[in-house]
Amino acid sequence: MEKYAVSEAILPLVDNPIANSFIKKADLSPDPESCLNSMDKKERPMQDLSIPFRDVTNATTKKESFARLIEKLDVENSIRYQKTIEDTYCNVYSYDYCYFSKVYLPTVWWTPESIEKILEGQEIEAVFEETVDRIYSSAIHDWFLQWGASFGWKRMFTADEIQNHVNTNGGVGIICAKRKIKGLSGHIVPVVPETDLHKAYRENGVVVYPLQSQAGKLNYNYFSEVRKDWWNDELYSSYVFYYHE
Repeated sequence: MEKYAVSEAILPLVDNPIANSFIKKADLSPDPESCLNSMDKKERPMQDLSIPFRDVTNATTKKESFARLIEKLDVENSIRYQKTIEDTYCNVYSYDYCYFSKVYLPTVWWTPESIEKILEGQEIEAVFEETVDRIYSSAIHDWFLQWGASFGWKRMFTADEIQNHVNTNGGVGIICAKRKIKGLSGHIVPVVPETDLHKAYRENGVVVYPLQSQAGKLNYNYFSEVRKDWWNDELYSSYVFYYHE
C-alpha cells in the first residue's frame, strides 16, 4: 500500500508516561496545493474552506458532521485518494478524516533525532524531510501504541465496542493493521457512524464488521461486509482499534 517511512522513529516503544507527556504534534502548515483535485502535497493539511470541520457541540452534531465530511471528501472520486502504480492512500484519507474531525493523527512524524531532542526539552520545528517525514499505516500502528494516549486516543478491543462508541458519542474510530513484512503495506481505516442507509454488519445483534470508510486498492465512502474482517488477514502481524472523542 505504501512505503514504510519513519517506523524507526517510533520503535523501540517508550512506556514512560512522563517522557511521553513531552511529545508534541508534528504539524505542517496547510498548503493551497494540498487539495481534493490534486495528487500534490499529500503530507500537508488541505486549505479548503468548503470542507466542513466536525461540529463538536453534541453527539448529534458530531455524527451529522461526519456524514457531510464523508460526502465532501468523496474518497471514491477525489483525485487526492486515487491509487497509483506505486502507492495507495489509506493513510492520507484517514489523516484528512481526523484533521477535519478536530482529532490528531499524524501524516508526518518526528525523526528519531527530533524525538530525542524533544524529550530532552528542546524546541524543534516541524520541517518536512528534515525534522519530520511521512508516516505510513504500519508505522501508525506502532505510533498508536506508543503515543496515541498522549493525544487522547483510547484503545478498544472489539468491533462492537468501537462501533457503539462512534454511534453513541460521535467520536472518531480507527482500525489500523501492521504488515508482517517490513516495507510492505499495512492498512488504516476510519470507523464511521451508522446512517439510515449505511449499517455495520451484525450477527445476533453484535457488530462483527463495523461501518467503515476507506482509501486503498478500492475506495469506499461506506462499507461493512465488502471486505469483512480485513484486519485479520494473514498479511498482517497485528492490528489495533482506537477511539477518540
